[in-house]
Amino acid sequence: MLRRTIIAALLATGLGLALYWWLTAPVALALPAASRAPDLANGQELFNAGGCASCHAVPNQPDRLRLGGGLPIGSPFGTFYAPNISQDPTDGIGRWSEADFVNAVMKGVSPDGGHYFPAFPYTSYAHAKVDDVRDLFAYLKTLPAVSGRVRDHDLPFPFNIRRNVGVWKWLFMDGTPFVADAARSPQWNRGAYLVNSFGHCAECHSQRNLLGGLITSQRFAGGPSPEGEGWVPNITQKGIGDWSENDVADFLETGDMPEGDSASGAMRPVIKNLAQLTAEDRAAMAEYLKSLPPVEGPKPPPKRKEGG
Repeated sequence: MLRRTIIAALLATGLGLALYWWLTAPVALALPAASRAPDLANGQELFNAGGCASCHAVPNQPDRLRLGGGLPIGSPFGTFYAPNISQDPTDGIGRWSEADFVNAVMKGVSPDGGHYFPAFPYTSYAHAKVDDVRDLFAYLKTLPAVSGRVRDHDLPFPFNIRRNVGVWKWLFMDGTPFVADAARSPQWNRGAYLVNSFGHCAECHSQRNLLGGLITSQRFAGGPSPEGEGWVPNITQKGIGDWSENDVADFLETGDMPEGDSASGAMRPVIKNLAQLTAEDRAAMAEYLKSLPPVEGPKPPPKRKEGG
């Protein structure tokens, strides 16, 4: 009887491990043949829309194109450090192939076949067009190499086990390609594409559950900053219902709000990137954001009075 119990326990353990290994296996994209030559101007536009410099530029220096990484990114699971994505062949991505880059951006899979942690917002980039990601890669190759290896992430067990990210992706990652809405204008569709893919606005402007997945019903409704300090505003009509489309477009360029306030905290470097976009793309993002239905989000804490 004891022997049968032990054998059954070993079989159950083996099946459990096999299921875990299957669920957590990284899934890479089979990159189709390129349909056209890379468009560097489009790559630059998407670099700015994605705010790549906000995280990957070397901190505390003025050149936003020195993509040597190192920025600490706080979270409930530990501190992540933005990697070097410059063309340095040793410390950056200078030796990456186009397929390596596309799989990193759209699938969260590293060139060596491991998972990237979802502090890298590939859950949004998964909705991008492959040709656009190729254009971004081509643009990055025009930027300077920056030497310097970024330190490892500071994550406690079990959050430091990359294989577990496979389960997280299975639970929370939606790789559905963006599909234009034929009932909407081309400008609205362009805005929807930028906001939901490269712009990854929902990654900060939505609440997350205990496992770090976005709460779909609270998409764009704001909440506590994922870095643990401050508050991310509601950008549905519940939060910006009094703003016009022009107000939103102006904010994306200048950081100035219609009531006289200005962007602060993590939004300031984001604005520096969005200010580089064409006016047409900022207007498209504004049209889409103003179309979002009102969603009641969590209430921000009351502002402290001066001297209080």
